[in-house]
Amino acid sequence: MTLSLSRREILAGTAAFALCGMAAPQRKTRVMPPVPPQAYVFGHRGACALRPEHTLASYGRAMADGADFVEPDLVPTKDGVLVARHEPNIAETTDVAAHPEFADRRKVLTIDGEQQEGWFTHDFTLAELKTLRCKERLGAVRPESMSYDGKFEIVTLDEIVAFVQAEGAKAKREVGLIPEIKHSTFFAAAGFDMEGLFLAAFNRLPYLQDAPLIVQSFETAGLKRLRREIGQYGNVQLMQLFDDDAKRPADIVAAKGKTTYGDMATPKGFYVVADYADWVCAPTERIFNTRDEGRHLVRTEFLADAQRAELLVGAYTFRPENRFLPPNLRNGGENERNQAGAVAYMRRFLNAGVNGVFTDDPAIGRLAESDWGQ
Repeated sequence: MTLSLSRREILAGTAAFALCGMAAPQRKTRVMPPVPPQAYVFGHRGACALRPEHTLASYGRAMADGADFVEPDLVPTKDGVLVARHEPNIAETTDVAAHPEFADRRKVLTIDGEQQEGWFTHDFTLAELKTLRCKERLGAVRPESMSYDGKFEIVTLDEIVAFVQAEGAKAKREVGLIPEIKHSTFFAAAGFDMEGLFLAAFNRLPYLQDAPLIVQSFETAGLKRLRREIGQYGNVQLMQLFDDDAKRPADIVAAKGKTTYGDMATPKGFYVVADYADWVCAPTERIFNTRDEGRHLVRTEFLADAQRAELLVGAYTFRPENRFLPPNLRNGGENERNQAGAVAYMRRFLNAGVNGVFTDDPAIGRLAESDWGQ
C-alpha cells in the first residue's frame, strides 16, 4: 500500500476561507490523491474496543486484525513531547485520580468552548505521565478492554512509530499512521506549537517520511501549514475533519471568522477544502441520516458533493456494541457486541463509496471491507 505523487490534475477552489464568510471558489490546478483500490480500515485509537485506547497493545491488536492505518491522537506534555491521548484531559483514561502526589493539579479548563474538569497532559512532564497507567474509558461496556486496566503506560509518538515499524516488518506488511493533531489553537495559547512539534517529529523519524501517512485535524490553519511544509512528500495526505454543521473550527473562531462546518460541507465549501486537504471525514450520521427512530438510513449529499470536488471521504466512528448501532440493526442488550449488525452498518457506507472507515474494532472493519481472514 503506498501513497503516490502520481496524481491527476483537477480544478479546485480558493486557498482559504475569508474571515467574514467563505469566498467564492477560484479555479486553479491541484493534484488529486490516488483513490485507494479498496476502502482503508483505520484503527480508531488502535483497537480500542478490545484494549485500552492509545496503548501499544491497542495498536498491536489493530495491526494484527488487519488495520491499514493506526490512529494516534496527539497532545503535548509540559516538556513538549507529543503523546497519544484522545484529549489532554486524562481523568477518564488513566489512573491519575489514584495518585495523591498529583491531586493538586486537578483543575477546570475550557477547551474549544467546552468546560472540562480533570488533569491535563500539558501540566505533566513525560516522566510524570509515565508513572500513570491507562484504563478503559467506557468501563464495563467493554469488559475485555477493561480487564487490561493498569497494565499499560502512556506512549509517545516516537514510541508508536518505532512499534508500528517493527511490528509491520515482522508481519511483512506496511502499516500507515493517521495521527490527529488535537486542539492546535488552544495549545498555541498555552505556548505549544502543535504543528511545529509534529514537523520536528516528521523530520526526525524516517518512517514518517516513507510510510503511508494521513494527518488529521478539525482545524484548518494547521492543515494549510502542513500542506506548505510537507505537501511535497509523496507518502503524505491531509484530512479535514468535520463536526456538527453549526460549529466552527477553533482557529476560525479565534480569528473571529464565521465559517461553519456546515458552510464547508457544501459544493462550494468542498472546493475550498480541496485546495489544502486530500480527505474529508465526517461523523457517520453526517453521511447517512437516521430516520423513523433508526429504522431507515437516508444518504445525505455530503459524500457526492465531496467526491465531485475530487476529495476522498472517510467516516467515523464504527463501534461493535449495540448501543452504537442504528436500532434496526441491534440484536440484544445495549452493551452486547453485535458483529453482524456492525458489519451490515459499515457495509452501507462502503457500498456507497466511502474511501475509509474509522473503527474501534478493525477485525470487524476488515470483515466488512473484504471478508478478511475468511
